Amino acid sequence: MTLIALGLNHLTAPVSLREQVAFDEDAASKALHDLRGQPGVEEAFILSTCNRTELYVSVKAGAEDMPRSWLDRHHRLTPGRLDEFLYRHDEDAAVRHMFRVATGLDSMVLGEPQILGQVKDAYQLARDAQTMGAPMDRLLQHTFAVAKRVRTDTRIGAHTVSVAFTAVRLAEQVFTDLRQACVLLIGAGDTIELAARHLVDKQVRRLIVANRTLENAQELAGRHGGYAIALHDLPQHLAEADIVISSTASRTPVVTRTMAEKAVHARRHKPVFMVDIAVPRDIEEGVGTLDDVFLYGIDDLKQVIDDNRRSREAAAREADAIIDLQVERYMAWRRALGVRNPALDMRQHAETYRDEVLAKAQAMIARGRPPEEALAFLANTLTNKLLHHPSARLREAALNGDMELLHAAGRLYGLNDDEKLDMEK
Repeated sequence: MTLIALGLNHLTAPVSLREQVAFDEDAASKALHDLRGQPGVEEAFILSTCNRTELYVSVKAGAEDMPRSWLDRHHRLTPGRLDEFLYRHDEDAAVRHMFRVATGLDSMVLGEPQILGQVKDAYQLARDAQTMGAPMDRLLQHTFAVAKRVRTDTRIGAHTVSVAFTAVRLAEQVFTDLRQACVLLIGAGDTIELAARHLVDKQVRRLIVANRTLENAQELAGRHGGYAIALHDLPQHLAEADIVISSTASRTPVVTRTMAEKAVHARRHKPVFMVDIAVPRDIEEGVGTLDDVFLYGIDDLKQVIDDNRRSREAAAREADAIIDLQVERYMAWRRALGVRNPALDMRQHAETYRDEVLAKAQAMIARGRPPEEALAFLANTLTNKLLHHPSARLREAALNGDMELLHAAGRLYGLNDDEKLDMEK
């Protein structure tokens, strides 16, 4: 089997394309079954975040192009539409890529920790869908161990700037004093939770949390002294917000151009700052064309994030060194799966001989032969059968002067150096 990692991310594809191939949890579960069911596909794992969609698959010989064609078909895209945006890694390169993704080395925010939780969620989804075998499961377990070691042994996680923090930092540049701002958070996931914490630290004047499930919004708002609303009430409250930060799993925009236009009119054209860090996008693209609306998407945050990247590049090099070592260890284990284990073969042959000779000894007793005679037959015959092939090979080695095989036999059978093998028996 060949291990393949195929995908696109924030470096290779614009957000408009990334949102077309993104999977939410429900879609990913169905897609896993579909992908695993393709001819030649033995294992399947899908990782889909706001910055990337990646397929990790083990395929039989001849099925190496199946994942790429499946991705086009699954999302009903023109064949070849994704080709210029996709990257592909095979075998050890695929393992290295997964390790780098999970440790945050391939993230927009170098070293950010949130991606590891997303990989773990994707792993649980694949386990529930039963689309992974032992090799892929072992790879993911190894990935988690590598990520933990990198966090422990390097400073890759020191002073990281999350996407949520970057959004708040950008808002602070627009509104010099956030203590005078009303902030509307749309969503209730980890990114919005982080944004809420940063905003509370900045002592924002008012915090509103909108979510499709009101109870989740209430829980998050309650932890940070905010006010919760249901998502369907968003049009009535949008005009109150000086700053909007949105990150939901919605497949369609939750803030439309019409909705934003009405809000701007109600605000009497007082500027509003919006950050959309969802993929697919939460805020309709046309909102950014409105006067007095300053809309930033996730790709727009890249420049702000890059300013902080250089401080962690040395730690990233240390992390890569750890990853290189761990890639080789996993690949050695994977290669061993394809090698026949002689110990297992030897035991299987021995058990076959045992069963044959035991059956004959039992038959002797059933015919009235003395048990002592049957036991002697069992012992002698089994010994001769087990030692016949090794004895013949060692006799041949002695005649040919093959000392390497003779010494190996001594080690195999636990013989002392001063013991000699009787080649004449």
